[in-house]
Amino acid sequence: MTAVLILGLGLSACNNRPRARLAYEERPVELLYNTGYDRLERGRWRDAIDYFQEVERQHPYSEWSRHAILMQIYANYKDGQYMEAIASADRFIQLFPGNPSAAYAFYMRAICYFEQIVDVGRDQALTEQALAGLREVVRRYPGSSYATDALVKIDMVNDQLAGKEMAIGRYYQRADQPLAAMNRYRVVVDNPDFQRTSHVAEALYRMVEVNLMLGLTDEATRNASVLGHNYPGSPWYAEAYALLTERGAQPDQAPEGKRENWLQRLIPG
Repeated sequence: MTAVLILGLGLSACNNRPRARLAYEERPVELLYNTGYDRLERGRWRDAIDYFQEVERQHPYSEWSRHAILMQIYANYKDGQYMEAIASADRFIQLFPGNPSAAYAFYMRAICYFEQIVDVGRDQALTEQALAGLREVVRRYPGSSYATDALVKIDMVNDQLAGKEMAIGRYYQRADQPLAAMNRYRVVVDNPDFQRTSHVAEALYRMVEVNLMLGLTDEATRNASVLGHNYPGSPWYAEAYALLTERGAQPDQAPEGKRENWLQRLIPG
């Protein structure tokens, strides 16, 4: 038979209401699978999962069982049951590591972590797991459509992780702990994975601020020079240039961009 894998990605609301479980009854494998697929097409995700689980339980060594695990990944994902979807993906990978559909399992596992990413003010453990999963997809299946999408999401995840470093750095800066703040900003500037993120220019500017707090005007000027060389049109460089010239320092080049409203450069929080 030909497995039909539905690859469209979207979220559905979690339904936690009690429901009747599918009673055990031996049925032909085709009936179980097709009934599960019918429930899937109708958006009855949990009913579909029940039938696909019965396929796997009653006919564990059949080709139908292999397809049923893939369908469980998708149905659990659509139902917002990410950990169950991940468990199904792990089971498929363990049982059928060389199967062409393992690419789908690896991809969906990464996506389930990706869609659980929370704001930068909270723990980023799931973000790290998403990054590891997406990188594995790229490593195992380069050139595939899964890898193409994973590369886009890797940039998004790195932006999130850089944003977390910035949030911590700003917290230390507000708390008058300049060395701790500097360490966080330096991670954003020095980590090659963060070079394509939206946070590097601000990190360099914050390093200018922190070095001036420490009385290190020459170091602040060097940070501003790096900022001006790489982001000459950035409002962050315009702000750094103004900040240094007010202190009597002379950065290498005049900014191409304009300073933002003073409220926009305050440390958030």
